[in-house]
Amino acid sequence: MTKKLSVFFMLCLLLGAVSITAAQEGMMTAVGEGEGEVSIVSWAGYIERGETDENFDWVTDFEAATGCAVTNKVAATSDEMVALMNEGSFDLVTASGDASLRLIAGGRVQPINIDLIPSWSTVDERLQNAPWHTVDGVHYGVPYQWGSNVLMYNTDVFPEAPESWSVVFEEQTLSDGASNAGRVQAYDGPIHIADAALYLKYHNPDLGITDPYALDRDQFNAALDLLRQQRTLVARYWHDAFIQIDDFVNDGIVASGSWPFQVNLLQAESHPIGSTIPVEGATGWADTTMMHVNSQHPNCAYMWLEHSLNTKLQGDLAAWFGSVPSVLAACEGNELLGEGGCSTNGLDNFEKISFWRTPVANCGDDRGDVCVPYYEWLTSYIAVIGGR
Repeated sequence: MTKKLSVFFMLCLLLGAVSITAAQEGMMTAVGEGEGEVSIVSWAGYIERGETDENFDWVTDFEAATGCAVTNKVAATSDEMVALMNEGSFDLVTASGDASLRLIAGGRVQPINIDLIPSWSTVDERLQNAPWHTVDGVHYGVPYQWGSNVLMYNTDVFPEAPESWSVVFEEQTLSDGASNAGRVQAYDGPIHIADAALYLKYHNPDLGITDPYALDRDQFNAALDLLRQQRTLVARYWHDAFIQIDDFVNDGIVASGSWPFQVNLLQAESHPIGSTIPVEGATGWADTTMMHVNSQHPNCAYMWLEHSLNTKLQGDLAAWFGSVPSVLAACEGNELLGEGGCSTNGLDNFEKISFWRTPVANCGDDRGDVCVPYYEWLTSYIAVIGGR
């Protein structure tokens, strides 16, 4: 079975290389009249039209200016985004690094002609050629936002911010005298293996982990063992941001890995919630808006790609989600983000974050092809959640 899977994924990569060449030949050279609509797959909170809070709306003005009606499908995980883009009925996706290269290799997204994006030069130079959306010098998307996964916690239970991710990995008695068992959550996605690897990198240096996305067999197995231990503590594996919010409010959850988006919404409703990046560091995401290879509304899609770099949108979204803009000029003068908002959201942590990316067999160092590829991350994490 393993050999068959390996052959299958090699074929996917080979076919992806062919698809990349074919897609480049058909790259758009001009933006024409809009088709009247554009459909987007996004993370929760990324495409807002003021329905949750009227102050946060970057869709209405785009629709009025372009005549392109925006429809949005929220995806809870990167795997769901890949599945939706495989269906072929969406124009754009706000993909994280653990999905973007899969979409490129699978021929599901098309190269972006940055000459058709007038605001491209305003993008943070650290993101312009990032390896999660650039292959052989060809761009397959437009950077959107980036940030860190955080440890969200109940401040009634944790009067001081937890110093370590151990509160979600190791059984312990909390300050209220009760165990953390059944009161913590973990992310429902195989990329969570990297969080376990990052924890082990700090606490078990003998494993020799240098990159949480490039794990050899021993390192990978150690991360799985830690996740099996964590399973005895976890009340729910979350993937829906709003369900996680409800769990913290109504179901006694007191600590979990999370996104700043949930933290912001809970704090806005005056719930006792805090967040921190513990001593071990954190994984994170740098999201890129990518365009389906067979987009039915390519002109409207290109219009949105340009709009997505608008400084007001970038600043408002950073304030709403708790992220950092890909256009640094958005950090200044935005009423909703406020002075110092980008620093609060982690602007200075770029070099400290282990950004999500798709694990592959080649470790990217002198170990060669001994690292565990993504399909094994997927099957192994499903097994862990299932109690195996």
